[in-house]
Amino acid sequence: MELHVTTPPPPEGCIETQVVGNVLLIGLNRPAKRNGWTPRMFRELGEAYTRLDDDPELRVGVLHAFGDHFTAGLDMPAVQSHLERGEKLIPEGLVEPHDFGKPGYRRRTKPVIAAVKGICFTVGIELMLGADIVVAGQDCRFSQKEVQRGLMPGGGATLRMSERAGLGNAMLYLLTGDEFDAPTAYRLNFVQKVVPNAQVLDEALAIAQRIAAQAPLAVTATRLNAIKAVEEGPAAAVAEFAAVQRKIFASEDWAEGVRSFVEKRAAVFKGR
Repeated sequence: MELHVTTPPPPEGCIETQVVGNVLLIGLNRPAKRNGWTPRMFRELGEAYTRLDDDPELRVGVLHAFGDHFTAGLDMPAVQSHLERGEKLIPEGLVEPHDFGKPGYRRRTKPVIAAVKGICFTVGIELMLGADIVVAGQDCRFSQKEVQRGLMPGGGATLRMSERAGLGNAMLYLLTGDEFDAPTAYRLNFVQKVVPNAQVLDEALAIAQRIAAQAPLAVTATRLNAIKAVEEGPAAAVAEFAAVQRKIFASEDWAEGVRSFVEKRAAVFKGR
């Protein structure tokens, strides 16, 4: 698809958003620096995720990047003093894009698809693992290289890489910082699809539009219940089945779903 950028990004980069139907495209826009992360980019990313959750017309987000690379990771000179002082790069009260329940932040309710290509290092891996589905380009290169810079990953890699790939496989890359390729990321369950580079965003958007066509209340409930099962265990997820289903049965979308089944047509959901 064609992306529309009205002006060149500022030197510190920015997050560029574009609405396509019910989908919010969220683009990392600092290609001259391989989308290296700055405080402004973190703040604007939190704002974009919050917009996705708060706008009833938006149903799915697609996180992508301008240029040849998803991200080379943190711009260390730009964020060093903030990290050393313990300052939050994303203002409290917003949706936290890594989505692992940090105190002071909201957790996202709507799905996000990540489209990654080229270099996807450190915070890039953590953001894609914080999404729900990941589409990767065939040439994508990954590295969780914080240990090579004297850091511990602080955006969720230590838990999510272990959760997806098993502890040994996670340790192999967490403790060495070694690079791995897209087929390896697919094998380790870090990404769900590997496609030619030119198709990464189109494929991610196609998945997002497919999800956006479903009943929004049911999509949100399904997403949150699956996450609860992973984070709190099957019993916690099962315990909320009845209450969640009662809310769904009282919705207009449930009635529309039944009508569309009887009338043998595609449902048109309103999200209420």
